[in-house]
Amino acid sequence: MSSSNFTFYNYPGTEANSESFHYSQAVKVGNIVKTSGQGGWTQDGSIPSDIERQVALAFENVENALRAVDARLSWQNVYAVRSYHIDVSKTFDVVTANFKRVLPNHRPVWTCVEIGKLGIEGMEIEIEVEAHYPF
Repeated sequence: MSSSNFTFYNYPGTEANSESFHYSQAVKVGNIVKTSGQGGWTQDGSIPSDIERQVALAFENVENALRAVDARLSWQNVYAVRSYHIDVSKTFDVVTANFKRVLPNHRPVWTCVEIGKLGIEGMEIEIEVEAHYPF
């Protein structure tokens, strides 16, 4: 879906949520791409209980959302991250390890917030990003 100034995107496995809840996984506005909060869900929508797996999937889903806009986009284009945690003491170090894995050469700004509940039962983390679209 697009408007004269922005275009919305979804990636495979997220179409049902887009229809049910009337939102998109990413939007491109000029040379900026923003994602909605990406949780640690699998392509079939299930949420693993393992924290490390859930965080790794959230990071993968961020990249899926970016690549829905353009296959050349990746974590390397990300300049801002917001993460929402049910229990930051369980997820903070895991997120930091994933940052070091996917962002070895730059350090985006990061806002980390602990909250009471996320949108899907069982979610422990949700990550949204902003990325530069240089293409």
